Amino acid sequence: MTPLHPVSLVGAGPGDPELLTVRALKRLEAADVVLADDLIDPRVLALVKGRLLRVGKRGGCISTDQDFIHALMIREAQAGARVVRLKGGDPFVFGRGGEEVDALREAGLEVEVVSGLTSGIAGPAAVGIPVTDRRASPGVILVTGHPGEGRAEPDWAALARSGLTLVIYMGVARCAELVERLQAGGLAGTTPAAVVSAAHTAHQRHAVTTLAGLVDTIATQGLRSPALLVIGEVVRQAGVQSLPLAHLARQAG
Repeated sequence: MTPLHPVSLVGAGPGDPELLTVRALKRLEAADVVLADDLIDPRVLALVKGRLLRVGKRGGCISTDQDFIHALMIREAQAGARVVRLKGGDPFVFGRGGEEVDALREAGLEVEVVSGLTSGIAGPAAVGIPVTDRRASPGVILVTGHPGEGRAEPDWAALARSGLTLVIYMGVARCAELVERLQAGGLAGTTPAAVVSAAHTAHQRHAVTTLAGLVDTIATQGLRSPALLVIGEVVRQAGVQSLPLAHLARQAG
């Protein structure tokens, strides 16, 4: 009987292959087959030595059905292949890693999770923004701006009152609605905010503004997904600012 290898759910980090963990690199180099998400940086994919299967999942685009991904991983693993499921960032941070672990275990397969650096921390850091700083914010909330059809919305009013840094994944398309909800919850329009697009890739761009200025900034600067919205006082520490925050605060007022 062909021995079965554990399936590895590997976090590819935010883009730059130098931000891969040593274990992630080892698993990529040893894999017989790699099932890769849509947003994996081409420089990371170039490290794959086995078969590369693209099973893209991206908001607003045609995506591979999740059940099909489960079935494909299970089929390859049961045939004796060393399978890596390669996911952007960290498998357990908005990566559906929990669902995939459950499906693999239900099929009687062992699973290894190789953590990766999530963009919610590494993205802001790429432009000089610490997501926590005791002088400005005692904590950070990582939250999705796209909970999915039939899923409950986050309590935006509670988040507005939290006093914590908000890092919003998949929020660009709904930015106007999210800004409205946060302001309705009591978060001032003058609160510093940033957009970080394609962090740690050759296409990285960012802009610093205010909560009230987010929508216009995204539109005028043509910032697109994949992007993070970062909201909170820590944004004042961004290394490069598009416009002085004081000027933008006057505009918001």
